[in-house]
Amino acid sequence: MIDGLRPVNNLMLRLSYPMFNLIKSWLKNSLKITLLVTIFLGMTTALWTTSSHAALPAGNAITDGKALLRYALPIDNQPVRQLQASLEDISNQLRANKRWGAISKDISKASRVLDKPSQILTSVLQERQPQAEAWIAELKSGVDKLQELVKTKDKEQILQERAKLLNLVTQLEESMVKEFPFEVPAQYSNLPQLKGRATVDFKTNKGNLTVVVDGYSTPVTAGNFVDLVQRGFYNGLEFTRSEESYVLQTGDPPGKEVGFIDPKTDKYRAIPLEVLVEGDKQPTYGITLEEAGRYVDMPVLPFSAFGALALARPEGDVNGGSSQFFFFLFEPELTPAGRNLLDGRYAVFGYLTEGKEVLDQLKAGDKIESATVVQGIENLVAPQAA
Repeated sequence: MIDGLRPVNNLMLRLSYPMFNLIKSWLKNSLKITLLVTIFLGMTTALWTTSSHAALPAGNAITDGKALLRYALPIDNQPVRQLQASLEDISNQLRANKRWGAISKDISKASRVLDKPSQILTSVLQERQPQAEAWIAELKSGVDKLQELVKTKDKEQILQERAKLLNLVTQLEESMVKEFPFEVPAQYSNLPQLKGRATVDFKTNKGNLTVVVDGYSTPVTAGNFVDLVQRGFYNGLEFTRSEESYVLQTGDPPGKEVGFIDPKTDKYRAIPLEVLVEGDKQPTYGITLEEAGRYVDMPVLPFSAFGALALARPEGDVNGGSSQFFFFLFEPELTPAGRNLLDGRYAVFGYLTEGKEVLDQLKAGDKIESATVVQGIENLVAPQAA
């Protein structure tokens, strides 16, 4: 359904508007059929909710990149996940006609978790526990403040305080990561790898963007991207393709090449398709989930958030990605709750965390003035000699 590489204009992941509309029409009908089958089989919405997201209300797709990044962390502490889920749900209730009673219950749940800090601290490394204790105290104070704000029904203040608390939860959860969770196959040791996370700032002619790339889920894809940013590869490049409510793409270097030519080998650096599925211990490489027969399995990093960051590639070559990447611009009809036509076919490796209003404005012809790794460069592992 997605065309391959077009040598004339060097674009990858090219989808025509007629085909785009055809996909939307097909998806609508498919969803109706799926719903009927679901009802017939007596399934519940829990079947559509992945294990790490099970604490969220059934049927609510996660559309916030920061939340997806939190849930993607390789940790196993149910109390902190319950704390996160309660705080995340507040925005859902505010959108749903401001259900103040439900919001108060969410806050009470969060407070009960924080009343038993030892259950959270048990997953934190010993040397990080003093800082974690300070975060928990700050969270407790903030949750108390939230409960007071509910009484005044000040929506904006509640959202601001919630955002601060979720940033603390992020730090708390990150302090629970003990080690990199798996071994990357040796055949990819010749490629840079990101053994953790990194934050990248883009300066564009329309404003600034911040993205967080997740090496815990996609170490090879994220490592390639961070390495190219560190090399200054994206500085001065234009966005070569934009389609409203679909994608914004860049990374095509000047000249005939459509990807990065490694100066050490004088060869095109090809990156394998890399997708970590919920419940798996390591990513699947070199095959789409559809080709693997895993039609209902969900990636840890899905295409369900505005600003999902993914590696472009020729349609006919799952291992042909290189430097070109795209921001997914969240077409709702392609992004139903927990299901997306691009999931498992292309590798999401991070999410936009700041600059939504800027990304909304960027079009083909706009330019990346500079891209800089501002955090996490120590997690980049250089390629090993063959």
